[in-house]
Formats: sequence, C-alpha cells, structure tokens
Amino acid sequence: MFKKVVAGGTFNKIHKGHEDLIKTAFGIGKYVDIGLTSDKFANLFRAEKVLEYKKREKALEEKIFDLNLHRNYEILKIDDMYGIATLKEDLEAIIVSEETLPRAQEINAIRFKKGLKRLIIVVVPFVLKNNKPVSASQL
Repeated sequence: MFKKVVAGGTFNKIHKGHEDLIKTAFGIGKYVDIGLTSDKFANLFRAEKVLEYKKREKALEEKIFDLNLHRNYEILKIDDMYGIATLKEDLEAIIVSEETLPRAQEINAIRFKKGLKRLIIVVVPFVLKNNKPVSASQL
C-alpha cells in the first residue's frame, strides 16, 4: 500500500475502464490525487464533445461513492499532459492505462530532472469490447 498515489484523465462518460483505474488507485493508495482535465485542455485533442468540467467532476465523485471507496482523495484540475504528477514531492505511484503508459514514463523523466523521486508505475489493462479497448467515444 502506498501513502499517496495519482491518477488522471478526462473521465468523459465514465466506463468500465475508468472504474478499473479508479478502483486500482483507491485499492493501492491510502490517499489518491485525481487529476481531472480542464475544459480547455480536454477539448484540445478530442473529436467528440467533452462534458463540462463540473459535470465530469460530479460524475467522478458519484462513481467513487457508488464503488464504496475510501474518502481520502482530492480531485484537482489539470491544464496539461502531466498535471500534478511532475509537481508533488509526496507522490509514490501513478496509475495509468496501457494507452497512457508512455506519458507516465515521460512524467518520471521530468521528475528525475527536477530531483524528485520517480513514481512506481501501475498499469491497468484495457477493458475490451469486441476486441477493441472501451472508450468514452464509443458510448
């Protein structure tokens, strides 16, 4: 069990893959920082419409409650690809999907350059539907 872990994403239309990521973070972290992309950043790279930040934040909080997870967490707005993961000294692990593993490796390189401890990377496997990874754009 880690003292403090981080996970992040857009969490647009929460699906099984998001649930697995969230459950893993709460399962291995005593405290969880969740980076939630701002409206501006979320819409930079997406073809589909992204729900506004407050709606995504509320849905994420409701999902955490519905999954009966501990309440030691904070949702933080992020405006770039790295969010809080390159800034906070007290983080010990980062939870990512297979898709975002390269980003976690970049985060560790940035942390190393800043003199921060590298994070343990925990990869949550894709959830497949019809042999393709589940994504919010399919919902």
